[in-house]
Amino acid sequence: MSYANLDRGLLFLMRVFVGWMFLYAGASEILHGESSVGFLTHVKTFHDFFAAFATPTMLPITDVLMKWGHLLIGLSLVSGLMIRVSGPFGILLMVTYHFAHMDWPYITDHHSLFLDYHATYAVLIGYLMLHSAGHAWGLDGLVDRLPLVERNPALKPLFA
Repeated sequence: MSYANLDRGLLFLMRVFVGWMFLYAGASEILHGESSVGFLTHVKTFHDFFAAFATPTMLPITDVLMKWGHLLIGLSLVSGLMIRVSGPFGILLMVTYHFAHMDWPYITDHHSLFLDYHATYAVLIGYLMLHSAGHAWGLDGLVDRLPLVERNPALKPLFA
């Protein structure tokens, strides 16, 4: 196996694994009618900031964005379609979760000093974006070669 094939394989696996985490979370939240109010009322840091998203006016919007955001980010990563578009939203979500659970200097518990898995996922999504992971057996590679995209250079960055 060549280094290039191994690299593509690892990009593919990382993309699908992280995508599956988002996809399953979104599908589970939608199917079970879960609300983000539990998460928002149990944050450890920046409580006032997060409480604004749990107000009766904002909570329905927050719930839709959380549930469908997870699902769409997951679909994008698993399929390898428009990772450069969904990636920043995934990073933002992971950084938000990271800071919400922070109990300085620990994050989720005494085993997570300074960093936790949310920070790891955020960095991994950035890596996938920078290395065009959607071209590793994903739809970005196919869409990038479509005549519509080739004729319209403005569309190229979406699938690059």
